[in-house]
Amino acid sequence: MAQVQVIPGVARRRRWSQDQKREIVAAAFAPGASVAAVARQADLCPGQIYRWRRALTATAPGFAQVVVAAPEPVPAEAVRPAIEVAFGDTARVRIPGSMPPDLAAAVLRALRR
Repeated sequence: MAQVQVIPGVARRRRWSQDQKREIVAAAFAPGASVAAVARQADLCPGQIYRWRRALTATAPGFAQVVVAAPEPVPAEAVRPAIEVAFGDTARVRIPGSMPPDLAAAVLRALRR
């Protein structure tokens, strides 16, 4: 006959606040992070983290985290000459010196039409 173990007490589900969910999801999807490792650390299954991420992104569609950084200075030797061609007031084309001549000619022919 098989043995059965009875665990007394009230089995409770853990409750996670929205902030805790956001922190766990952010940690799991940080650069270089592993979802499985973060799940083990939080004592969750990885699927739960994916479900939280889907639920958190569904509440704010169209928004993403943006990091604004100062532009890197361009060294003087990296600046290449360019030709700027104006087609009246309708179009203006800047052709860098690195562009192949046949491609530049094709662009100008297309705009001339």
